[in-house]
Amino acid sequence: MKEFVFTNDKPIYLQLLDFFKAGIISGEFKEGSRLDSVRELAVAAKVNPNTMQKALVELERLGLVRTERTSGRFITDDKEMIESMKKEFAKAEIESFLAKMQGYGFSQKQVLEFIESEINEKEDNE
Repeated sequence: MKEFVFTNDKPIYLQLLDFFKAGIISGEFKEGSRLDSVRELAVAAKVNPNTMQKALVELERLGLVRTERTSGRFITDDKEMIESMKKEFAKAEIESFLAKMQGYGFSQKQVLEFIESEINEKEDNE
């Protein structure tokens, strides 16, 4: 598991939520795999167990984690949900990138040409 790194720009539990979401869509947290206990995760993240619990409850509400009464918490094995979340994540990242490039004065056509050029260059170097 990657190291937890926190910033001051938003609440810790939301950063934990983002951490787990990123781990789920990247496959770092395998579908159907068991999560450590709240206490173990809180110690690893160096946060209060209540903060970790709040993040995990939100993951459950989103359907990304499920609790089995006597066995603990598990990552969803709903492939469609994970794929949908990947697409939402990609869309948000692209929209943010395009807005940033527009702020720098690039047209969408220029950005697309630049991206295609970079992809072609990388393919040539492989």
